[in-house]
Amino acid sequence: MKIGIQIHPQNTSVSALRDAWRTADALKVDSIWVWDHFYPLYGDPDATHFESYTLLAAMAAETKHAKIGALVTCFSYRNPQLLADMARTIDHISNGRFILGLGSGWFERDYKEYGYEFGTAAGRLRILEAGLPIIKERLGKLNPGPVNGKLPIMIGGSGEKVTLRLVAQHADLHNAFGPVDNFRHKNNVLNEWCEKVGRNPKDIERTVAIKSDELVNAEAYAEAGADHLIVMSNPPEGGLDGDKCFDFAPIEKYLASA
Repeated sequence: MKIGIQIHPQNTSVSALRDAWRTADALKVDSIWVWDHFYPLYGDPDATHFESYTLLAAMAAETKHAKIGALVTCFSYRNPQLLADMARTIDHISNGRFILGLGSGWFERDYKEYGYEFGTAAGRLRILEAGLPIIKERLGKLNPGPVNGKLPIMIGGSGEKVTLRLVAQHADLHNAFGPVDNFRHKNNVLNEWCEKVGRNPKDIERTVAIKSDELVNAEAYAEAGADHLIVMSNPPEGGLDGDKCFDFAPIEKYLASA
């Protein structure tokens, strides 16, 4: 079972974020992620917050081992051609460790305050569906191309009629959430979509975002089809003055027992 972390870039400082991803990389976790939002998702709505892709470029330069990415990028925040180029460039900074995580977007405040059209959930999914081939085409045209010849694409989300079909058609990784029974069900639906579109389900890595206290269920997630656990952890309650933005104790305990 692979193990990763998601660092929340809110209610903290860039210095603390850098310390966190350096610590995670030294622990040899398999992946390190941020989220792609412009405002905090919980707690003080006006707490400090930082943009994901500039953080990822810094993370790419300061880590050596872990795969990195946004869990997940809101597709409609950026032109798909530009997003492909940004991803390819970070891929080169990281020497081939970047994963392009994509989702249709959902956080209305981001859209309204940054001037993007929020629309409807169905409309945002249609935009994502139309943009996936554009991203792939641009990645094939860029010079130089991705370090390893192909940039892995993750799609996050669990909608059974559209999102999981898009995963089967386009993605190398799929991210869902727990609990275990929910993850197992979504995983089975994805397998059904793979059969419908003629895709080998084993070609899609299954990741699941969990809280640290769910690490005790690692074996159950594995039985349900998970390949990769991504632990989400909150920044310190102390806010901006805190010198930590991730609690590594549960990860260290899990790694020691694995």
